[in-house]
Amino acid sequence: MSDASSSELLKNAEAQVRLGAWQQAIPSFQASLAIDAAQPDAWFNLAWAQRAVRAFDEALQSYQQAIDRGVLHPEEAYVNRAAILSDHLDRPQCAIAELEAACLANPVFVPALLNLGNVYEDLGEPDRARAAYRRALVVHPGNGRAHARIGMIDLAVDQSDGVVDRLRTALDLTTTLEDRAELLFALGTALDGVADYDDAFQAFEAANWIARSIAPQRYDPIAQERLVDRLIAAYPVDRPVPVRGSALGAPIFVCGMFRSGSTLLEQILGRHSEVRCGGELEAIPALASTLLPYPEAAAALSADHASALRADYLKMVPATGFMTDKRCDNFLHIGLIKTLFPEAKIVHTRRNPLDTFLSIYFLHFGDGITYGNDFFEILHFYKQYRRLMSHWYCVFGVDIIDVDYDQLVAEPDKAIFDVIAALGLPWEERCLAAAGSKNVLRTASAWQVRHPVHRRSSGRWQRYRHHLEGVVAALAQMEEDFASRPPSAT
Repeated sequence: MSDASSSELLKNAEAQVRLGAWQQAIPSFQASLAIDAAQPDAWFNLAWAQRAVRAFDEALQSYQQAIDRGVLHPEEAYVNRAAILSDHLDRPQCAIAELEAACLANPVFVPALLNLGNVYEDLGEPDRARAAYRRALVVHPGNGRAHARIGMIDLAVDQSDGVVDRLRTALDLTTTLEDRAELLFALGTALDGVADYDDAFQAFEAANWIARSIAPQRYDPIAQERLVDRLIAAYPVDRPVPVRGSALGAPIFVCGMFRSGSTLLEQILGRHSEVRCGGELEAIPALASTLLPYPEAAAALSADHASALRADYLKMVPATGFMTDKRCDNFLHIGLIKTLFPEAKIVHTRRNPLDTFLSIYFLHFGDGITYGNDFFEILHFYKQYRRLMSHWYCVFGVDIIDVDYDQLVAEPDKAIFDVIAALGLPWEERCLAAAGSKNVLRTASAWQVRHPVHRRSSGRWQRYRHHLEGVVAALAQMEEDFASRPPSAT
């Protein structure tokens, strides 16, 4: 073939990438590189497409080819390799090596330093995390993420003196709305920690106002209602139950509203010798995204297709014994989960809804949660969650284990004993250990769950009651509406 045909293949691949057709782009990139392997940008873009379709090992190799062949900005390839190693392959030490390589390639590349701080936070190493964020501030003194994360680490490890003043000073250094939002969320948390609740709420309101104003996508309540309608229709109450297999190899799915205690519960379960913490896995949403239209295609899976998808899931998350999959919004996919794993247990975490709402509103989720910056959007999402969970109880109730966060922190021994028994696991005293987690934690609750179980967050909403009068009234009306319905009505 000629060089011209290689160029045409590359143009076709890039056109597919612009359309988001990652799977179709990959063969064209590969064919072009088979003709002319000395194309570092093509290797980089191939890696990007491979990462998008979760071909992580192949993506690592392609990023390395881009680096070896002289890609113009190798630091970007190193950071992408680090993200794969840390977020998807559970190899944080390898990720650290890649990020340090990125810093060697470009000492002023702030994303590498921020990611390095984040990995050290995942590992529970506050001093190293702070050091990475401080390196970022040398390059970019107004970086809101670095200032905010240092403040949050200091609060988590009881070095809170001066944090409020430092965060307020850092606000004057910001140059972007995103940086300002990051700092305001951190400032609100710091003010909450010193019981200055009115100023804390004001900071959180300002942070959420900015976050809403710059969000690339807003919450669509009509679309959410339609999704729940379709899920309920796709998995009717009288649907035949798939044949149950052995529980061995079936994950323990932990789901519920975000900020409902799922991280704490997972870490407690992870103390058991037969349980490994998987964290917030993308596997189920990734499989769901291949089944279009969803959920109708998922509900119509043949036994062979379901078996193949089950095998695909287990390839993504290999583990011995039982592994937790703590993707909170997997409550949307309980129908698919029970099709792939009929024997799986669903551990459903619940919490006082007002505490849940407040915790969501007080946290900077970024683009991942579109409803988190407005109390009434949070309430709407919660209503749809409740509606769907009511339906799942009717369909799969025997395999849904409820764990109430407030009961868990008030009577941990009893709550832990009950959930271990419900999962059919042998009792082990180590499950009651008071020590915080030493696992790698990639979650907003990472620092909190490294401490022993406590009750400080139960009833937290009461401190902000006068700011929440409208939400309290709307929630009470919603609960009254639910109570007036028959159990099977969704």
